Amino acid sequence: MSFGFFRALTQPRPAPVEEREHVVAGRTLPLRIVENERARRLTLRIDAGGQGLRITVPPGLRRGEVERFLDRHQGWLEQRLAKVPDRPQVRPGISIPIRGVPHLVVHEPGKRGTVALSQDESGPLLIVHGDRLHLPRRVADFLKREAKREIEALVVRHTEKVGRKAKAIRYRDTTSRWGSCTSDGNLSFSWRIMMAPRPVINYLVAHEVAHLREMNHGPKFWKLCKELCPDTDRCKDWLKRNGSALQAIRFE
Repeated sequence: MSFGFFRALTQPRPAPVEEREHVVAGRTLPLRIVENERARRLTLRIDAGGQGLRITVPPGLRRGEVERFLDRHQGWLEQRLAKVPDRPQVRPGISIPIRGVPHLVVHEPGKRGTVALSQDESGPLLIVHGDRLHLPRRVADFLKREAKREIEALVVRHTEKVGRKAKAIRYRDTTSRWGSCTSDGNLSFSWRIMMAPRPVINYLVAHEVAHLREMNHGPKFWKLCKELCPDTDRCKDWLKRNGSALQAIRFE
């Protein structure tokens, strides 16, 4: 999500990064103002899940220009944030998707700190044992373990096809991207992808593994990506439409 307008010739030079808060329709959001020497206009972005705002500014832009820019785009922010799903807190009684299938979170304090998949007449369950206070963290830890198990197997499968090896595989809770691949072969994935359907998980891994051979998003890259994952277009569209909802779920 972005809006921009061309830079005016102004001074003095602001600090490279400023962090503060901005209120939009009664919501107080963290705002980062970042100076970029290559920027030629102001760019406003909403973080995944509507968790914050970021403005990139050219060097030497007066702070008043930033304030006027925000004022002019307040309506745009309100419209966009109205479409962002609520940020549900993981707790007993709500459902969260696991591999695309909604599971009701059930708290059973009897056993010590374990998490298990189950099912009853109402449907799939995610049973979390232990102290209620630690339930969100235990669900997040469960998703991380599932991600490690499933993604590493997919990495092996796809790297064998492309004839390249991954140097390392890391799991993070990122809001700007679902995965990444460095030039020296380090793969990184958001463990939240385990809430997406299995074909989408496979697409994400295929996408990053394809970067081991093609460090770009050119025609050769997409051709390779579709060879690894024929459902690339459909899965890419699913993640674009539904990714914000997965990013919005709170595990703290």
